[in-house]
Amino acid sequence: MRHFRPLLFLALAAWMSVGPTPLQAQDGHLSIMTGASTGTYIQFGRDLDKLMQGCGQGLEVVESAGSLENFLAVRQRPNTQFGIVQSDVLEYMQTFAGGDPAVARAITGVRIAFPLYEEEVHVLARRDIAGLDDLTGKRVAIGVENSGTFLTASLILSLTGTEPAETLLVAPADALPQLKAGQIDAFFYVAGAPASLYAEGEIDPERFHLLPIQDPTLQAVYSPATLAGGTYPFQPDPIDLVAVKAVLMTYEYNPGRNSYHRASCRGVSDLASLILTRIDTLRAEGHPKWQSVDLTDIPPGWEVSTCVNRGIDPGYQANCTAPAPAQSVPDSQANEAYRRNICAVIGC
Repeated sequence: MRHFRPLLFLALAAWMSVGPTPLQAQDGHLSIMTGASTGTYIQFGRDLDKLMQGCGQGLEVVESAGSLENFLAVRQRPNTQFGIVQSDVLEYMQTFAGGDPAVARAITGVRIAFPLYEEEVHVLARRDIAGLDDLTGKRVAIGVENSGTFLTASLILSLTGTEPAETLLVAPADALPQLKAGQIDAFFYVAGAPASLYAEGEIDPERFHLLPIQDPTLQAVYSPATLAGGTYPFQPDPIDLVAVKAVLMTYEYNPGRNSYHRASCRGVSDLASLILTRIDTLRAEGHPKWQSVDLTDIPPGWEVSTCVNRGIDPGYQANCTAPAPAQSVPDSQANEAYRRNICAVIGC
């Protein structure tokens, strides 16, 4: 885990210096930390925003570096009630919390909102690279700091004993053109399939392919997964990978503390109620990964938010108001005459 611990502690040191969740935040403003514009997290965020808008509310969808930033933002960033985080990040945060006060402080008050879906570990590489072992001595992009891709890639390289000649802190969206240009040999990307980066990236199957991940050590740590053939235009055949669960996180707001906590708890409860009661709508109209969401699959070692439990209580009534209808503006006399004359000639 040579990459994981230094990044984690540097990030925690920076964030812990800011202090706990600010109390001067704007009451009633809700936001969710997601990921890059080409990822699955941001599409899930937009689906949830659409759900809230149908209830007369809104949810600001914020792009981010990924899982670690999202986790810490839930605790630290003003008006940030939600963040999507990978379960391996949660697991290792819990593991290190027992021996490091900074990590223990960082996870204080952070709670589960809902378990979401499995996201596959994609490693796109040159066609002559057959598997993870062949990344030894190569140039490999592993994501940017504070991203789940960075953390998962670092763990996988450590667990398999793979030692690239160079690991580069490059976001997947930037890594793809570098791979095409021959500047790197492969790059990691943890995202729920189908990830738009691959679906729309015009990837030449004669030059590049996704590496199979069948290492027994990794399959013991992560969930085995299979990408169906044709998931991406360049990938006609099924491929075995591993996956990690995405989890929607929130904060343990105390409605009796102040108006910000009260408004945030109400917003968390409202979204929880909507997710539970309109999950069929999300599965029918949202990202395809909603179809595999198992709301009962809670990661071990973490508690569900009190405000979430309040929202999914059968007796809870979400604060919903129908969006205001568009107001029609009466025509002026000039506009009315225009419409009348147009209709007289061409029909209306």
